[in-house]
Amino acid sequence: MTLILDAFHGSTMRLTLEEIVRSTRLPRSTAHRILDQLVKAAWLRHSSAGYSLGRRSLRLGADAQSFFDLRSAAAPVLHDLLLKTGMVVHLAVLDDADVRYLDKVGGSFAAKVPSRVGGGAPAHSTALGKAMLAWLPAEEVDALVGDSMGRLTQRTISDPRILYQEMHRIRVRNGIAFERGEHTPGICCAAAAVRGPDGPLAAVSLVGGAECPLEAVAPLVAAAARTISLALVSQVESERVDPAGAPAETWSADTLARLAAIGQDGDWI
Repeated sequence: MTLILDAFHGSTMRLTLEEIVRSTRLPRSTAHRILDQLVKAAWLRHSSAGYSLGRRSLRLGADAQSFFDLRSAAAPVLHDLLLKTGMVVHLAVLDDADVRYLDKVGGSFAAKVPSRVGGGAPAHSTALGKAMLAWLPAEEVDALVGDSMGRLTQRTISDPRILYQEMHRIRVRNGIAFERGEHTPGICCAAAAVRGPDGPLAAVSLVGGAECPLEAVAPLVAAAARTISLALVSQVESERVDPAGAPAETWSADTLARLAAIGQDGDWI
């Protein structure tokens, strides 16, 4: 179990069974059996894209090594957003049907925003969650939030059909998600996903009061998410090695450029 959990280090947010077997050198059947136990105990979560850290790991690891690279890459970007806007800035990851907050920076208004590092919120009710859900396969979104779309306020999306329409609008808007009082009355957010080659890794949001100019700050959020994505990809490119110690295949400059650009038609890269 320790070998498997240690495989989720740094910016390695999602692994397939084959990648875990290579990393741990455990027999495939043994790794699969232990993975099933870790998923049942909520230390890991499993989806069509592979395995990722579960809610118990996220709660314990919000300030630990498991997200060190992600938080390190994001820290200067988050503080730059704070200086430019004066708004509250969040960094979060997807944790089953919730978002889990990894960082929160802000001024006096931060006390009015009911979020805390290590805490969570239903993904369908937040701009952070919608920004990440928009880049997942439809069947995975159904599995994550299909039965858990409770209404927190009168504005909360509770109909799966409306959520899918919203996710389409997010992709058309080049990945920008908006939230106006869907989680907390009087609180508005703009968010964008931090994306890797296999899907959304995290999301960044700007949070303000009911009258905050979300459309005006949306380009800043999108640029911040792209900056963090590129920083993480660059780290992985420089650090990836195979089990024998030889450099693993890395992403080309063209791939990095395409990852930085959000497609006008809502495609991935």
